[in-house]
Amino acid sequence: MSDPYETTEAHLDRLLGRALNSFDLPDLLVERIGTALAHSSSLYTTHHSPSAGVWRETHRHTYLLADGGALSLWELTYRLRGERSMRCEVFASKSELALAVSRLFGESAAGGAASIPAGMDAEDDPDHDLAVLSALFATPAPHRRHREYTVEQSADHARRVLRRAENGDRPGEAVASLLRSAYAHRITQAFGGRHSLADGRDAGFSLYEHAFVLLDGSEFSLWEVEHTATPDGRHMCEVYASESAARGAMETRSRVR
Repeated sequence: MSDPYETTEAHLDRLLGRALNSFDLPDLLVERIGTALAHSSSLYTTHHSPSAGVWRETHRHTYLLADGGALSLWELTYRLRGERSMRCEVFASKSELALAVSRLFGESAAGGAASIPAGMDAEDDPDHDLAVLSALFATPAPHRRHREYTVEQSADHARRVLRRAENGDRPGEAVASLLRSAYAHRITQAFGGRHSLADGRDAGFSLYEHAFVLLDGSEFSLWEVEHTATPDGRHMCEVYASESAARGAMETRSRVR
């Protein structure tokens, strides 16, 4: 079993190091994949035939790149009849993998894809990489293993949070520009309850952390305060770049007259 907290760099080094044909990969592909920020691996097909002495598995390794794109490497691990040692080869596309399986075993690699709907191949599914990477962030890396992130239009989510903020001291263009590179996010409620205001009215307060992962691997949070501590009791949204500023605003609003 692979280490779930293995760094992407170490994972890629191991994969290319054990592959007999890694030198056949295009230089540009190797250069691009060397910028990967995260990865996810999954078993694609398996075929074991003890009576024939044949064993093989294919794995798909998906990488999230620094430029926001994603690509996959296809790994074929196998043992031929009469051999005891395992071999490993890696390919840039599933079609190259299929040719290798045909060359080595005289058959197609497609037999293991029965779970894919008819007419739709995993390599051709535009949502496949997004689903893989969403699963990846459900198993966080060591520096954020207590957080779970979702890869789902995160830059647009950040834009919408900033757009609905009504406070004049909300984060400005510098923060908005930074969050355009967000590709994963999570929302956590940090506080929820009611305060008795100075004028005797009750007001509801909620504090949410919107945590984002950026393309360089760093994290940035927006802190959203939702409250009804307004003169007419209407709902209001404020956004801050730090938790202390958000909690300070909640304290100030609780003293409204």
